Amino acid sequence: MTHSAPAASARRVPWRVSVASLVGTTIEWYDYYIFGLLAATGVFSKLYFPDQDPATGLLLAFVTYAVGFVARPFGGLFAGHFGDKLGRKPMLVLSLMIMGVATLAMGLLPTYAQIGVWAPILLTVLRLAQGFGAGAEWAGAAVISTEHAPEGRRGFFGSFTQMGVPAGMLLANSSVLAVKAFVPAADFAVWGWRVPFLLSALLIATGLVVRAKLEDSADFKELVAAKQTAHNPLGEALKKESKGVWLVVGMRLAENSAFYLYTTFSVVYIMKTFGPEQANQGSMSVLIASAMGVIAVPLWALLSDRIGRKPLYLFGSIGGLLFFPLYFVMTDTGSALLATLAIIIGLAVFHNSMYGPQAAFFAELFSTKLRYSGASMGYQFGSVLAGGIAPLVAVALLDLGQGHPGWVILYFSIIGVITIASAILAPETMKRVKAHVEDASLSAQTTTGEAGAPVR
Repeated sequence: MTHSAPAASARRVPWRVSVASLVGTTIEWYDYYIFGLLAATGVFSKLYFPDQDPATGLLLAFVTYAVGFVARPFGGLFAGHFGDKLGRKPMLVLSLMIMGVATLAMGLLPTYAQIGVWAPILLTVLRLAQGFGAGAEWAGAAVISTEHAPEGRRGFFGSFTQMGVPAGMLLANSSVLAVKAFVPAADFAVWGWRVPFLLSALLIATGLVVRAKLEDSADFKELVAAKQTAHNPLGEALKKESKGVWLVVGMRLAENSAFYLYTTFSVVYIMKTFGPEQANQGSMSVLIASAMGVIAVPLWALLSDRIGRKPLYLFGSIGGLLFFPLYFVMTDTGSALLATLAIIIGLAVFHNSMYGPQAAFFAELFSTKLRYSGASMGYQFGSVLAGGIAPLVAVALLDLGQGHPGWVILYFSIIGVITIASAILAPETMKRVKAHVEDASLSAQTTTGEAGAPVR
């Protein structure tokens, strides 16, 4: 009985770490999505770009939104470097603080009428800070959740990080809808839009309290104790484990493109198909699919702990490629039910079958010494090449095809083939022995252990 309390406490650690990752990631993405949602309402174009015509002002607001994607790789590189040198926890706390300060400042930012041209400049700077914080967030949360997970359950515990994305989207949409419900439209355009930003202060405080109690994993502590942490993690990851970095980039392309095509481009496409009188149908469909994603993500991750990461990634990438043309067929019927079902299948089934086990899959591709840097670089580079531009490219290609989605389908097919090839080339990592203090590279992984599992 004397050992029962410590044993129970040890069993709770993976849950505490994963829940902390979920809370923090949800808050990060709540903050990140709030900007995009409010930009779409035209608030920023009127208050921060008033000298432009409405269309140009809205475009400038979305350009400000897009700069957040530009900053994400820099946040990922910064956090990856110091996360492998100083520890995962400090970077997770710092990323949350950066995002929190930037979001709170947006809620307090004076308008163009008050401070002139400095208003849009500061808005852009704060959006860059949001992007930097978001870029620093993912790999740290994924790595610390995976490293603390019990053997054989890394997929499931790593998926708590992934659940933060649909949860953050739900929370962001809900907060905006709630404020709109209680604040008159005229007041919302003046001050009500600030409320969702200011509410993030409470969320950030909660997240910081939760994350302050985290500890780095035993794997990383062993590296520190042995004084074998990397001197130049980014450089070493590119030199010694570059194969893993590029595999992550390739596997990220179709997954991230699919997410933004279904959550952003589909809203535009549904509005064009259904007409402006049903402008909210696309948003409602995405909300429903996001709610289902909170459940689907951990279920796919659980399955990956049983049959492997690679089979699910191939299922999602191949199935997603084949289903994408059917999305347009179902939406073009003009049926709200079929359009919603198409997005649910695209997101909850094919996208989430890749996204659910992704945290564990990507983290397991790298040694402990370079895990934060390697996973972060691959993930964020893939985000810029795919998710950041996918909706813009799709809209341009739709116009090129005069409303016919053929070019959009071809674009996604090319991306899908790259992801399928990358998943085929990637090793199965489910049974891979966790690295401790060794400095192994992917290219050296030819030794096999029991059941043919690569040993790191």
